[in-house]
Amino acid sequence: MTLTPTTGTAQAGLAAAARSSRLRSPGLLGAALVTLGLVVVSLFVGVYDLRAEGGGEMFLITRLPRTLALVLAGSAMAVSGLVLQQLTQNRFVEPTTSGTSEWAALGLLLSVLLVPTASLSTRMVIASLSAFAGTMIFMAILRRIEVRTTLVVPVVGIMLGAVVSALTTLIAISTNYLQLIGTWFMGSFTSVVRGQYEVLWVVVVVCLAVVVLADRLTVAGLGKDVATNLGLSYDRLILLGTALVAVASGVTTVVVGFLPFLGLIVPNAVSLLRGDDLRSNLPWVFLGGIATVTVCDILGRLVRWPFEVPVAMILGIVGAVMFIGLVLRVHRRG
Repeated sequence: MTLTPTTGTAQAGLAAAARSSRLRSPGLLGAALVTLGLVVVSLFVGVYDLRAEGGGEMFLITRLPRTLALVLAGSAMAVSGLVLQQLTQNRFVEPTTSGTSEWAALGLLLSVLLVPTASLSTRMVIASLSAFAGTMIFMAILRRIEVRTTLVVPVVGIMLGAVVSALTTLIAISTNYLQLIGTWFMGSFTSVVRGQYEVLWVVVVVCLAVVVLADRLTVAGLGKDVATNLGLSYDRLILLGTALVAVASGVTTVVVGFLPFLGLIVPNAVSLLRGDDLRSNLPWVFLGGIATVTVCDILGRLVRWPFEVPVAMILGIVGAVMFIGLVLRVHRRG
């Protein structure tokens, strides 16, 4: 059936109205309020008493930057997992199960060795380029193997990441940087202070780009033939999506370290509750990433008060449990 311009315009208007109504839904508003509440709680949880002398300055130097870093890193890594899952058509893929984070870590170490006086921005660029190259290697491997089960894809990524991580450790041991990279990649927001987190604002551009490209990424997830038939450049979309994930992973690794399984937990939880509509799920993924990281960080600050447990440790436990649950779910379905 051929649509007249008037009919096409009307349908486009109805689709826009439907998206707008979803964004104003009570559920999303409630989730936004809960996430905002967690962010506010994060501002006032810590050993230092903000009511003491110098509390206002301490708030601006440490608490506010740390909370902003939670918001930026959480949303970036969650949406990175969503994009990778869409491009690979596999629910088990995210930056830490595809080797992307490990490649970013290798790039960060090389930046320290080769350019010792490099600024944080320069290290971010090198880490992002390394993450991009590693993710493209992962995608190239997937194109050359026969995937008979969904579990093959994350296994390939985890094996690739293990090899890269071993290489990074070997270089670090040879250059006496092992303790330093252990601190860098711990996945903790303890060291985030004013003047050392601002490069994380780059991920806002990444998130906005994903919002703009949501429909195209959805088509790319349907395969090369479908994307080509609809007039889209499949290879260009893969490169663009991989670049966005690499930038988000590189920046987060430089500033915070590893946030394992975050890109696995949030997109899968949202998908199980709401289905697989990428565009309508994006606000939920953003909020879910922020809420998950913030809750884990607050727990890390409270569980061994006045000491802190790295957020990566708590995320690793939660993510491992969900990963096993997803594997068992796939197994039950055959």
